[in-house]
Amino acid sequence: MDALEAIFTRRSVRHFSNEAVSEEQLDLLLRAAMQAPSAANGQPWHFVVVNDREMLDAITRFHPFAKALKEAPLAILVCGDARLETAPGRWVQDCSAATENLLLAAHSMGLGAVWLGVQPEPDRIDGLRDLVQLPSGVHPLALVAVGHPKGELPSSAERYRPERVHRNHWSE
Repeated sequence: MDALEAIFTRRSVRHFSNEAVSEEQLDLLLRAAMQAPSAANGQPWHFVVVNDREMLDAITRFHPFAKALKEAPLAILVCGDARLETAPGRWVQDCSAATENLLLAAHSMGLGAVWLGVQPEPDRIDGLRDLVQLPSGVHPLALVAVGHPKGELPSSAERYRPERVHRNHWSE
């Protein structure tokens, strides 16, 4: 699958089969995530792979939109480490780019994934910080449920909105 096909056909997947994600697939997902651009090449990210069933289920108790974790074999918590930043305050952008790379890589490999937002919700941030025991200075940004899709994937939807494109100046 080429890059544009991956971009235009990727969809959020919230239902997963029982098939495990292999270590080779996980390694490739993490490599793709870490290939993302970052401000001043700081690469201030860390990734916590959660595949313990009790921990995945626990997340659904404090994250109201994480029901996909009930079926997902694993989730990847994307975290920004402020201690590694070479461009202070940019960890959110850097980790968002890594998250998108992870989502596109999963799709291109035939896996399903969904971005479960964490920032800026205090209950989600604190819940994940405590659950995975993040050190001070490391901030959870996004949680991505990953697995093999169950059933048919949703069809592509056209999202291009020409009225949202402005050239040189804002115009209504």
